[in-house]
Amino acid sequence: MIQYPHINPIAFQIGPLKVHWYGIMYLLAFVTAWLLAVWRARKPRSGWTSDQVGDLILYAALGVLIGGRLGYMLFYALPDFIHNPLIVFRVWDGGMSFHGGLLGVLFALWLFSRKVKKSVWGVTDFIVPMVPIGLGLGRLGNFINGELWGRVTHVPWAMIFPKAGLLPRHPSQLYEFLLEGVTLFIILWWFSAKPRPRFAVSALFLLGYGCFRFFCEFFRQPDPQLGFLAFGWVTMGQILSAPMIIVGAFCLWWIYSRKSVTKSTRLDP
Repeated sequence: MIQYPHINPIAFQIGPLKVHWYGIMYLLAFVTAWLLAVWRARKPRSGWTSDQVGDLILYAALGVLIGGRLGYMLFYALPDFIHNPLIVFRVWDGGMSFHGGLLGVLFALWLFSRKVKKSVWGVTDFIVPMVPIGLGLGRLGNFINGELWGRVTHVPWAMIFPKAGLLPRHPSQLYEFLLEGVTLFIILWWFSAKPRPRFAVSALFLLGYGCFRFFCEFFRQPDPQLGFLAFGWVTMGQILSAPMIIVGAFCLWWIYSRKSVTKSTRLDP
């Protein structure tokens, strides 16, 4: 058993302004994604400019923040949201949903694609290899905050989280960091390094994230306001991830079962 390393969630403070590690993780994720996207945009025949990448990251960031917050309210705190819709602005209380952020980003990328006259699926193929960076850093932020801990366990690496009582638990935030962040990034970065059919990279992201999230939910403590939703083990995270797995797997099958496969929109947006 490992004692949780008591980390101050506030990185530093300037007067009344408190800068949290969680916010720094978001900033670091966007900056890293921007740098990697610019690097890829500078490759021959990429079809992208540095200015377009900057606008793309801005659109995606707004989609993540707005969609993530609204998604959390709708998926995980709907009664509170209905009772007091203004709590959506209380971001300091925490509460972001990946699946809501995904929908927000898709809408933002659709708007961006119309602005720059690119295929929306070409845009998603270009950006999704960078998404696991934000997912992984976000899970590190959850770990630093001592939130979204795992279920009770007695594995040697179990941790006692101060906010979760005295029982040892899975450090599920780190599981998600390794799978949804590091592993998924390696898979997508390798897969997208060569020309692929349009939407293949995006479909692999849906499949990969959906599978990793569905698996990690077996170790993560469900949200207390929801608990288990079916059969005594199904969580909201699994319900929201299942369609991603189905759509991603079907699209990959359909794309590669066609007789003629066009080149990737990573090179032809």
